[in-house]
Amino acid sequence: MNKIKTGVVGAAGKMGKALIRLMQDSDELQLAAAIEQSGHDALGTDAGTLAGVDAAGITLSDDLAGVAANLDLLLDFTIAPATASHLETCRQHKTSMVIGTTGLSKSQIDRLHECGKQMPIVFASNYSVGVNVSFQLAEQAARIFGDRVDVEIIEAHHRHKVDAPSGTAITLAEKVVGALGRNLDDVGVYGRAGLTGERNRESIGIHAIRGGDLVGEHTVIFAGDGERVEITHRAINRDIFAEGALRAATWVVKQKPGVYDMQDVLNNP
Repeated sequence: MNKIKTGVVGAAGKMGKALIRLMQDSDELQLAAAIEQSGHDALGTDAGTLAGVDAAGITLSDDLAGVAANLDLLLDFTIAPATASHLETCRQHKTSMVIGTTGLSKSQIDRLHECGKQMPIVFASNYSVGVNVSFQLAEQAARIFGDRVDVEIIEAHHRHKVDAPSGTAITLAEKVVGALGRNLDDVGVYGRAGLTGERNRESIGIHAIRGGDLVGEHTVIFAGDGERVEITHRAINRDIFAEGALRAATWVVKQKPGVYDMQDVLNNP
């Protein structure tokens, strides 16, 4: 069976290196391109060596456009402006994508869905199987508790993360407000300071912590009178995200054009 020719953008980043390292053991995926931004110190370095495994025979390049036509799939865990550009390149060649970039604007997300009419895309805020279980648990808990509790979400990441709150925290909030029939734009409260007044029960508090090398922690608190339920997921290393992304990669290349999420991957093997 021919392997899926796979490209990784942001190949010198922490997630990029994890994807390349784990791909070495894949029976279905073959690293065919490793891309970094122009001027990066790692350009010209073997992607496998950079990832801490055997040489892959693929050197880091800054020319996605030059290799996109030969790829079946692109894995993109970068930043919003870069992803917007990569999306247009892949659209030209109808290259499947797995996107884990957070912080995309509404217009960028709208464009992603437009491009999804021409090729299959998995777009998710988090590729951990455990986090996706947490999404379902938070939605179920919100539906059961209804308006009888206050809901607060706390997320924590490493000092280098450039957007806040995390995409995963936003997805958790969206699951909760969806179950409660609310609109996040109306009820989301992002941190608090000063004389805030009494808490509105309909509000959803979302708080971001940044520090050290925290991989990622998310907690949803359902606080009622006399009891509290907390749903927490803690990531110990990035392999859980990379493993989920590779699972999505082998799934998406078999799909029709459209925009899917990790729930689709897990629920439709």
